[in-house]
Amino acid sequence: MSDFAKDDGRIDIDATDITPETFSKNIRSLGRYNFPDPVMVDPDGIGIVAVGGDLAPTTLISAYAQGLFPWFNEDEPIAWWCPEPRCIIVPTDYKPSKSLRKQANRARWQLTLNQAFDDVIRACSLPRSNELPEGEHTWIHDEMIQAYTELHAQGFAHSIEVWDDKQQLIGGLYGLKIGGIYFGESMFHVASNASKLAFWGLMRLCAQSKVELVDCQLPNDHLMSLGATTLPRAGFLAQLNTLIGSRSVKWQKDSHQPLAVSLLDKPEPWQLKI
Repeated sequence: MSDFAKDDGRIDIDATDITPETFSKNIRSLGRYNFPDPVMVDPDGIGIVAVGGDLAPTTLISAYAQGLFPWFNEDEPIAWWCPEPRCIIVPTDYKPSKSLRKQANRARWQLTLNQAFDDVIRACSLPRSNELPEGEHTWIHDEMIQAYTELHAQGFAHSIEVWDDKQQLIGGLYGLKIGGIYFGESMFHVASNASKLAFWGLMRLCAQSKVELVDCQLPNDHLMSLGATTLPRAGFLAQLNTLIGSRSVKWQKDSHQPLAVSLLDKPEPWQLKI
């Protein structure tokens, strides 16, 4: 057990029953662990703030609500990160490129929500280059897949899928939604620009359902090309306090109709069933 485990035991709150009011009162008390203050334990901004614990749903929800996320290789201890700076994007600020707009207008592809979470997370786990030995996966290993699949079953983890005109899965992304913030985890594509279209779909879905911020965690060239920016860790954590308790439209599996990518540029393209 980690040295940041609580002495007073676990608060027994069913993750499926958590409301915005519960978040504001108890979110940091979920699970078995007291996570440290990132600013106190990591003043130099290296990013790693704790090691140990578990990936139970309540542990993960509590960690994300405090700005932490797990990132570790298979067969290594669980490591919890809160990077400085934080990579973020405001959904209403997102602007797709002209070339992506053109592709969306002519493609006969569709977007769906939560229709193939398991397929998406497993596709995201596959190696992206020839640098990894054959058969070796990325940091999204079996322990992570099991944990986020459980969060999906409890209504916190969500996927967006991209399907071609033959109903083949060609791209997608997944992450967690808590209140008014979406924590992006990973994306994949097997057809050109499919992940970018999934990202555009996510931006429109967030804007329509009152999700004010998307956490992209660590900056990279791909995210920055999509319009992401960076925010000082302290500023991100300050916004997080408000966002986790704000109300937004629930992303239930059957609450959204499939969306033709050609409609992404239309006002409020997702057909929400509130």
